[in-house]
Amino acid sequence: MEEKELQVLVENISIEFFGKPFVHIARMNQRLRTTGGRYLLQTHDLEFNPRVLERYGMEELIGVIKHELCHYHLHIEGKGYQHKDEDFKLLLKETGGNRYVKDLRNETEARPNYIYHCKECQYKYLRKRKLNTRKYVCGHCRGKLALVRS
Repeated sequence: MEEKELQVLVENISIEFFGKPFVHIARMNQRLRTTGGRYLLQTHDLEFNPRVLERYGMEELIGVIKHELCHYHLHIEGKGYQHKDEDFKLLLKETGGNRYVKDLRNETEARPNYIYHCKECQYKYLRKRKLNTRKYVCGHCRGKLALVRS
C-alpha cells in the first residue's frame, strides 16, 4: 500500500467512525516488529506495521487504524488515551477497533530454541534460552532435566 493511499484511508476512517478529521501524517514503518501500529505523542503522527496488511488483510489493518485513532483523538482532546483508561476502552468499543493485533512474529522468532524434558515425569519445557541442567530442576516433581533439542 502506498503512503498516499494509507493517508487517505486513515482520514476517511477518522471522519466516518470518529466524526473528526485526522490532520497529521500516517505512514508505514518497516521497523515495527510485534506491534500493529503506534501513536507518536510529540508529533501526533501514526505509524503502522506493513506485516498486518500482508498477513491478515485490509480488515485487520482497519481495526489497527481505529485503535491508533482512539489514542490520537483522545490525546488531542485531553482525555485518557492510554490502554488502561476508561475513555480509551469505551471509544475503542464504540468504533469497533482491535484491542490486540494478531501475532506478527516470524516462525523463527516465535519458535522455541531449546526443548527440555523431565526425566521423572516427562514434562516438556520450551525455552528460547539455554538452561543449566545442573542448576535447574523440574518445577512439577523436582526431577532432573535433559536437553531434547537445541
